[in-house]
Amino acid sequence: MILVTGASGLIGSHLLYKLTLSSNSPLRALYRDAAKMDKVKALFNYYNPEEGNTLFDKITWVKCDVLDLPELEEQIIGVDYIYHCAAKVSYQKKDFRKMVEINRGGTANVVNMALKHGVKKLCHVSSTAAVGKPVKESTTPINESSKWNPDIPVSGYSMTKHLSEKEVWRGIEEGLNAVIVNPSVVYGPGDWNESSLTILKTLQKGMKFYPPGSNAFVDARDVANIMVQLMESDISAERFLCVGANTSFQNMMETAAKHLGTKAPNIALPRFAANLAWRAAKLLSLLTFSQPVLTKDSIANTYATAVFSNEKIKNAIGYQFYSLDEMLENAVKGKL
Repeated sequence: MILVTGASGLIGSHLLYKLTLSSNSPLRALYRDAAKMDKVKALFNYYNPEEGNTLFDKITWVKCDVLDLPELEEQIIGVDYIYHCAAKVSYQKKDFRKMVEINRGGTANVVNMALKHGVKKLCHVSSTAAVGKPVKESTTPINESSKWNPDIPVSGYSMTKHLSEKEVWRGIEEGLNAVIVNPSVVYGPGDWNESSLTILKTLQKGMKFYPPGSNAFVDARDVANIMVQLMESDISAERFLCVGANTSFQNMMETAAKHLGTKAPNIALPRFAANLAWRAAKLLSLLTFSQPVLTKDSIANTYATAVFSNEKIKNAIGYQFYSLDEMLENAVKGKL
């Protein structure tokens, strides 16, 4: 039996599709929002119009919150392998406490139940946000051995993903057979109202400005493929950065705009203007009782220069990533 938490998310849904093709084991998928299951089925049919529904029906779906320990334990009993994808992503300060509960506490629950019930192997989805960064920005690639520096300011999301990863390392010390993947910014077919895909919706409407920073990006198909290969290998007690391309936000937006058929942003947004924008967004949210479109943390991320290495995973399993162009073409074509 294989269990997938966070199964309706971008990574979880791609992982499920991969598993329905590559594994004969029964699949149990945990979800919280039933409305998202239609998106998962649509994803299956995008990749496989002829057999998508049949593959989707191979999955046993169970509504379960990773914070509901009794229910979670019931779902883990008898499971051989766990893919832990469930997490909350937010750059809103008010969501920090909830992210600690879900990202750290939920992971601790999964780890503890995996240890208690003799799960054979666990794959935890962390993030490049959980990896240590140098004191000063550098073009030297960050890798798996980079140390977390508590003196460097990070977003609340980064902190909670770091804490959740520590729970897995604690489980490994207690005898858990586990591997960790650290994806960068993930793109793939999905809901353009969520996570990293919201930028595609904004680009489609038209943008004049781009942030001058850079980051790493990865195809959701790559993350799913790597997770399955690592779980089927003898590799244990290791973490692997999942990075398809290191590039500027300008280049990423130009590539996405090409596939969207829209004009790419061509003006670098000054930092002072971005700072005014997030403050204005915060004020507007207070007046309208809504979520701010921009936050201080989200702006900081787009002005940072980050370079991550993917050499470890390429050497470990000989993996070759989709290109940035292939990644964004697929994400645009597969809008759900």
